[in-house]
Amino acid sequence: MLMVMAHTTPVHCLWHPFTLLCVVLLCATPSLSIDVHLQDRASLLLFRSRLQDPYQSLSNWAGSNCTSWSGITCDNRTGRVLSINLTSMNLSGQIHPSLCQLSYLSKVGLSHNNFTSLLPECFGNLLNLRAIDLSHNRFHGGIPDSFMRLRHLTELVLSGNPGLGGPLPAWIGNFSTNLERLHLGVCSFTGDIPESLLYLKSLKYLDLENNLLSGNLVGFQQPLVLLNLASNQFAGTLPCFSASVQSLTVLNLSNNSIVGGLPACIASLQALTHLNLSGNHLRYRIYPRLVFSEKLLVLDLSYNDFSGPIPSKIAETTEKLGLVLLDLSHNQFSGEIPVKITELKSLQALFLSHNLLSGEIPARIGNLTYLQVIDLSHNSLSGTIPFSIVGCFQLYALILNNNNLSGVIQPEFDALDILRILDISNNRFSGAIPLTLAGCKSLEIVDFSSNELSGSLNDAITKWSNLRYLSLAQNKFSGNLPSWLFTFDAIETMDFSHNKFSGFIPDINFKGGLIFNSRNVTVEEPLVAARNVQLRVSAVVSDSNQLSFTYDLSSMVGIDLSSNLLHGEIPRGLFGLAGLEYLNLSCNFLYGQLPGLQKMQSLKALDLSHNSLSGHIPGNISSLQDLSILNLSYNCFSGYVPQKQGYGRFPGAFAGNPDLCMESSSGVCDDGRTQSVQGSSFREDRMEGPISLGIFFISAFVSFDFGVVVLFCSARARNYILQTKV
Repeated sequence: MLMVMAHTTPVHCLWHPFTLLCVVLLCATPSLSIDVHLQDRASLLLFRSRLQDPYQSLSNWAGSNCTSWSGITCDNRTGRVLSINLTSMNLSGQIHPSLCQLSYLSKVGLSHNNFTSLLPECFGNLLNLRAIDLSHNRFHGGIPDSFMRLRHLTELVLSGNPGLGGPLPAWIGNFSTNLERLHLGVCSFTGDIPESLLYLKSLKYLDLENNLLSGNLVGFQQPLVLLNLASNQFAGTLPCFSASVQSLTVLNLSNNSIVGGLPACIASLQALTHLNLSGNHLRYRIYPRLVFSEKLLVLDLSYNDFSGPIPSKIAETTEKLGLVLLDLSHNQFSGEIPVKITELKSLQALFLSHNLLSGEIPARIGNLTYLQVIDLSHNSLSGTIPFSIVGCFQLYALILNNNNLSGVIQPEFDALDILRILDISNNRFSGAIPLTLAGCKSLEIVDFSSNELSGSLNDAITKWSNLRYLSLAQNKFSGNLPSWLFTFDAIETMDFSHNKFSGFIPDINFKGGLIFNSRNVTVEEPLVAARNVQLRVSAVVSDSNQLSFTYDLSSMVGIDLSSNLLHGEIPRGLFGLAGLEYLNLSCNFLYGQLPGLQKMQSLKALDLSHNSLSGHIPGNISSLQDLSILNLSYNCFSGYVPQKQGYGRFPGAFAGNPDLCMESSSGVCDDGRTQSVQGSSFREDRMEGPISLGIFFISAFVSFDFGVVVLFCSARARNYILQTKV
């Protein structure tokens, strides 16, 4: 009856003066409903009753209209359930066998939830199944043998279930002649790849990444489109994959134990777009005439033992096609960087770090206008940074540390206005930081350490408002520390050590959102050394040929102003930073008393040694549970420190403080001059008197022995030094 009305109504409207109104009313007519088959409805409701559904994603499983049930598709005529897709609904619990009573089911999608159980044996009864996706859950056990009855299956996706394991079933390659996709990555499967998989003609996409599979790598005998065997334990040499010459687009064999060289036949894979052989034991020279086609977008040969020169032309390129990412880092390539690399006009990421490359950076590097990341660090490159680098105006990261580069920082580098990482540390750059670098407002990581840079800190740095890490350590900078030093909202690490900075330490600006002052800061890396810093830059190329650039900075949240010419008192604000993990002010001319440390709840390392700090040691530090490095030696501290204050776990922390008494286990004093000498009392008087200034300078900068402590505790001698050095 409804169907008749639907056909007759438009005819009636043609003769009605209010035709438009009728059309609107017709469009508002509800769509036909499909009633869920009663038996299937009961099965679904029983399945739902055993689940935890915190977001009530399945609350609309009510009534009989199938179109209102989330994730359910029914046959238009019979109402039988054909597919169920409950992806990313935060469901948990176990799969009730009632789900297997949906006998017409062809697709099951339960991925990205928290299901915890064995894979349901009863799935083998769903003989109409074409696709199963149970990925990214917490299923465990093995693949049930009942699955071999699913002879129409085209997709089996179980990846992202680390609890799934055991050997791959021998029948996995011959139970269905229709199987096109087999994704079992990020599980715990062991043993060899079953021989049946090597000959399954229908198979196009095979992903076994991140398992415990082993055996020698062999060629597959079918035309694969994707083969991902990364992060396993495969050995042997690299096959040619001749059966996939015209079909294979993605080949990922990274992080295995493959040996031998790179066979020239790999370049004959005509459809290849992604080749990742990183993290193996490949070695020898790369055949100089090996050239990949312009279809190749990603070439990653990093973390191997390749040697010899980089092939002058490693890939073809056109105006619109060519390599997007080239990673040859962590090998033993030698010689110069081939000029031909500057012809890869589509290149967005270039990683050549940790090799034996020499010569200069190609002058035409600026031709690569799409470049976002350049990492040439840890080589033996010489010369300077080519002026043409400003042509790489999309550059996010310029990493050149640990080379033999020299020259000055060009003022024109401000054209790189979206640059986020600039690392030129451990080179021989000289001169001052140009004022024009104020134009690089996006900078987050800046490392100029271990060069020959000089001059004072200019206001260009204040424009780097997103700054997270700044190191100027081991240079020749001088002048007073500016008042804006601690005004960066996102700063995590600031290292100005081993320079010639003078004057006072500016006070902390608590009005900003300093991470220094946040208690929620955490660092994943263990405390190996207080200044241990790791920067990991990664790039991923998507299907749209666009590169996604990310970086991970792992460092202690800290301030290092050690080995300078700073004097005056330490600002009390520094000792109120709850998020600070590392503070090093050693080897300066600081004086005054040390305030309490109890607010520094994140503190792991504190070094104030070789100064002229005086007064009593702050009280109980037992609340600083993370503190593992403490050095207050060679100062002028005095007074009595009971064992109950918690300093006993830092032997030697107070050496060279002659007026300090540390209570020992026997109840007597440990003299602060050394770590082991004991005495019944500490000295009440300070040693002062006429001492040769020549001897003072020798001892102050060579020995730092007891005589140094005496001089630093002498106000007259200290003032003379400050006037002389500043």
